[in-house]
Amino acid sequence: MTDLSQIVKAYDVRGVYPDQLDDRLAELFGAAFAEVTAAEAIVVGHDMRPSSPGLTAAFARGAVSRGTDTTIIGLCSTDQLYYASGALDVPGAMFTASHNPAQYNGIKMCRAGAAPVGQDTGLADIRALVEQWLAHGTPPPAARPGTLARRDTLDDYAAYLLSLVGLSGIRPLKVVVDAGNGMGGHTVPTVLAGLPLDVVPMYFELDGTFPNHEANPLDPKNLVDLQARVLAEGADLGLAFDGDADRCFVVDERGEGVSPSAITALVAARELAKHPGATVIHNLITSWSVPEVVREHGGIPVRTRVGHSFIKQEMATTGAVFGGEHSAHYYFRDFWNADTGMLAALHVLSALGGQEGTLSALVSSYDRYAASGEINSTVDDQKARTAAVRAAYATQAGVTFDELDGLTVISADWWFNLRPSNTEPLLRLNVEARDEATMREIRDTALALIRG
Repeated sequence: MTDLSQIVKAYDVRGVYPDQLDDRLAELFGAAFAEVTAAEAIVVGHDMRPSSPGLTAAFARGAVSRGTDTTIIGLCSTDQLYYASGALDVPGAMFTASHNPAQYNGIKMCRAGAAPVGQDTGLADIRALVEQWLAHGTPPPAARPGTLARRDTLDDYAAYLLSLVGLSGIRPLKVVVDAGNGMGGHTVPTVLAGLPLDVVPMYFELDGTFPNHEANPLDPKNLVDLQARVLAEGADLGLAFDGDADRCFVVDERGEGVSPSAITALVAARELAKHPGATVIHNLITSWSVPEVVREHGGIPVRTRVGHSFIKQEMATTGAVFGGEHSAHYYFRDFWNADTGMLAALHVLSALGGQEGTLSALVSSYDRYAASGEINSTVDDQKARTAAVRAAYATQAGVTFDELDGLTVISADWWFNLRPSNTEPLLRLNVEARDEATMREIRDTALALIRG
């Protein structure tokens, strides 16, 4: 019997194919998903991994066996699946392992209207049903099996995104796009078609073995090719998408990465111009500049824990117009509170193309502080090392602590956050300060304490 604890994570299912996740297991997950959501109809899509079409078909068989009408939308990005779930108002499932290596696959699930499914919102129930069926056999099929249909939603997805951002009047721009052999290679040509853009494609060939580089632009080494190409082409900017194209990273005309915090602040300012006084969500390790910009534009900033389930919950609770994370996940009320890197990219293109300056000049007012980026340290005892860090700063004047998510240590000129990984013996450090020298000093001091 498969040990589901190894593959059912906090927000999704993810494991090695076929050792941990195979077609038979996918079929059981499809049946359980149909049971737990009690949906009359669902939608299912998949990325470009070799195992994805077979797993998707198996999941659909499971759902159909429980009497649920199932529509397969085929190749899509994760945010295209969210679009289908939102527009059709049905639960959805996406087969992808994002940027994980080729041998992995997984399932991201949502309820109708792209509402998230996590451990506390249905995933634990789905796992329990699958475990029950693995141990005792599946129940007999429903008296009336569901129907199975196929539908392409790419054109509708693109049209919907473009309806949310004004791009008709922008000046011509040259943009290099690195799809990392992931789903951006499928969606970008349709979304950007017809706009006054000279698009230079990189690695648009769909290839789940990721032959050029890992499709994870959060790691700086995976941006090197894009940065070099932006400079070589004299482009106005570069965009990098992750494997399932729900995250987007931005590179300016100098080949320098633009921090996701600066993009969050830029998009927040644009959304607040349309929705004065609205709420904007940001997680606790985005830059100080984000809540500052939100307040300057008349909005209400709300700080949350790291993780899309917390962001989406706060979006729903507060009615926030937008939310952003340090990891380049961007959430929009107009997109069913779901995350879409493509919509964030369109906002950047609209902002840049709506004026004559460079991207680096445009974002300079949103990028105000020196940041370390996330630094991981392997430790023997996460709690003990965190306690040691807290003790070291407890006697410093003017220092306060916050434990919303891990330990945040705050001073007038700097802050840092230390969070434990839920799955590995790691502590994750993020530092920000008013200048580079202070940031480096605080970073090095904290790392010495963490690493003993």
